[in-house]
Amino acid sequence: MLSMFFTKTSEVKMREEKKMFLTLNSISELCNRAGVSKPKHPLIALIKLEDIPQSKYEPINQIMNFYVISLKRCFDGKMKYGQNYYDFDEGVLAFMEPGQVLSTEGGNQKYEGWWLVFHPDFIRNYPLGKSIKEYGFFSYAVTEALHLSEKEETMLINILKNIEDEYNTSIDHFSQDVMVSHLELFLNYSNRFYNRQFITRKTASDDLLVKMENLLNGYFDTDKALELGLPSVQYFADQLNVSPNYLSDMLRAITGQSTQQHIHHKIIEKAKELLSTTHQSVAE
Repeated sequence: MLSMFFTKTSEVKMREEKKMFLTLNSISELCNRAGVSKPKHPLIALIKLEDIPQSKYEPINQIMNFYVISLKRCFDGKMKYGQNYYDFDEGVLAFMEPGQVLSTEGGNQKYEGWWLVFHPDFIRNYPLGKSIKEYGFFSYAVTEALHLSEKEETMLINILKNIEDEYNTSIDHFSQDVMVSHLELFLNYSNRFYNRQFITRKTASDDLLVKMENLLNGYFDTDKALELGLPSVQYFADQLNVSPNYLSDMLRAITGQSTQQHIHHKIIEKAKELLSTTHQSVAE
């Protein structure tokens, strides 16, 4: 979702900006920072945003070394990922993976919703520990957050409440199994809703597809391929101002092919064109 966030023009600025960052390695650190009760489980917590004292929302850049799922229903303020701002509204779901930077701005902010945070170790010994990398939305930019319908929001909140009930129950040998199962169900529904969003935003997706095709044609119709080599997924994502995962998921929803497959298809078509108009051998 996030690459480099700040352009550093001098060592002095670099040192100053480093001071602005706070790294949180544990769920306990986050709860303490947010001014809420200590987690009942060291590797997972479910935080109601309305329980966080307003004084705790100070401007700061935070690197969280755990997964964060935020369902925000009311957000009177701005959240910043890197250099991009996003105004959260009701029914907005955002995902962060470990190591990403979250920046909050000061101001008169009102929050409603949930933070579901869990450490990678919480799911490490489960199949979800490996398959979580397949949920591309953890690497989406914040402007690519999931906008939920009322029905979808209710479904996800019910799952969060099930996790909350289990979380508040005395921990036993089955607690983690049950919470991981609910978490996986939550992610599967989120995956479905994201694909729905690509369809309901078909006009915007089609515009992005046209821009992608124009960029591909332009790349091979000029000397860029000779100068820069074969294009990467990151190149087109940067040109279109979207994250690589979002671009691939959007293209796959519309055409059935990922960005990489689109690039390979164009390379093959260009190769056919060149082979049909030259006397050189294939090796040449």
